[in-house]
Amino acid sequence: MDDREQSVQHFLDLIKRSQRGKFKVYIGMIAGVGKSYRMLQEAHELLENGVDVKIGYIETHGRVGTEGMLEGLPVIPRRKIFYKGKELEEMDLDSIIRLHPEIVIVDELAHTNVEGSLNEKRWQDVMTLLDEGINVISAINIQHIESVNEEVQEITGIEVKERVPDSVLQEADEVVNIDLTAEELIARLKAGKIYRPEKIQTALDNFFRTENILQLRELALKEVALRVEKKVENEVMMGVAVGLRHEKFMACISSHEKTPRRIIRKAAKLATRYNTTFIALYVQTPRESMDRIDLASQRYLLNHFKLVAELGGEVVQVQSKDILGSIVKVCKEKQISTVCMGTPNLRLPYAICSILGYRKFLNNLSQANVDLIILA
Repeated sequence: MDDREQSVQHFLDLIKRSQRGKFKVYIGMIAGVGKSYRMLQEAHELLENGVDVKIGYIETHGRVGTEGMLEGLPVIPRRKIFYKGKELEEMDLDSIIRLHPEIVIVDELAHTNVEGSLNEKRWQDVMTLLDEGINVISAINIQHIESVNEEVQEITGIEVKERVPDSVLQEADEVVNIDLTAEELIARLKAGKIYRPEKIQTALDNFFRTENILQLRELALKEVALRVEKKVENEVMMGVAVGLRHEKFMACISSHEKTPRRIIRKAAKLATRYNTTFIALYVQTPRESMDRIDLASQRYLLNHFKLVAELGGEVVQVQSKDILGSIVKVCKEKQISTVCMGTPNLRLPYAICSILGYRKFLNNLSQANVDLIILA
């Protein structure tokens, strides 16, 4: 039995363990590595094994090889929606639930549904299917995972708008990396197996630069390794480790636009790495009371709170003039092990008082056995 057959069998074994649907995710470093093809390949193998598998949604992007793999597979017709004078197609969630296949293939996990759909995002559709007891195989590229969004932007210079919360991947029972070398991927691109001829050079000059591919590949490999490691730890450490320090992380955020998002993602990533939870603390000072805070700051805060929720964290809000004191207090109340925060503001003319207050803050954290991570 080869590795792929073992992967299929492992997924079948997982299905039998619970009434809730099982969730398998293929992760790729970039478009064109073969995620959709692999899902269809697996669908054929499942079908040959007598499993009731159906295609809920697949995106072939006009690739001949992928379209060929659809032959012989039962496909649930897409739902047609008229939106702004155009006929669009979406996955037919209601039909999938009604037909209730044992396994359904759902491509493009990060997709945003057309306005008027039951759910805003396809990953929400997948959660609905899992709740209905339907097993799902899906796929996503690394750039669409929320916690690595900023890293991807630094690598590619492109901000990816469609993102999937890490909490969705935490639901996955199996995560598989679809890997190609940079040379293999570029060869596929030049051969017209990924994009149409008129788009190839643009892709080579932008997202598909060799240095981008190498960094995205490393990111994807690390992400999958992290998910696999976490699953193993879940199984091995369940009911063990009594008396060991329980890690819990806290992101200290403000109403600023950008830095809090980096802090939130850092805390979320640490929480994932240590298989634990995180909270985000916002200390509302009198200067930012509801009747004084400006609209832009309110909007930034709401976006920060939304990001925390998407990454599986909890928002804690307190009102106080003493930000540092509040951080220490919440650390003790919530049994925080590590605090993530931005660089302290030690501006004149209050620098001396600020430094003394900050030194006291560090001492208090030390006494509470709380580690501190400062992000610039």
